Amino acid sequence: MTCYIVAQISISDRAGYADYESGFMDVFSRYQGRLLAVDESPEVLEGAWDCTRTVLVRFPSKEEARHWYHSAEYQELAQHRFAASSGNLVLIAGMDD
Repeated sequence: MTCYIVAQISISDRAGYADYESGFMDVFSRYQGRLLAVDESPEVLEGAWDCTRTVLVRFPSKEEARHWYHSAEYQELAQHRFAASSGNLVLIAGMDD
């Protein structure tokens, strides 16, 4: 079943975060993921949205999403993100037809 990862990221070091961005697609593309949206100014309809970047990605299954996230390549790259930002990531099930 299709699943999605929604990331709310607050970037504190743009230069450091750029190191993460520069390697992201190379690693991400190996795991059947699809980048659906990246937005630094989403329209807030309710509540508060305090992050500086929102990302939405899709994977064909939760297993593939976990495989990407826990891969050695991604975890090595993610160290740049951890050092340059804080955030929340959630894995949610899609509603396949």
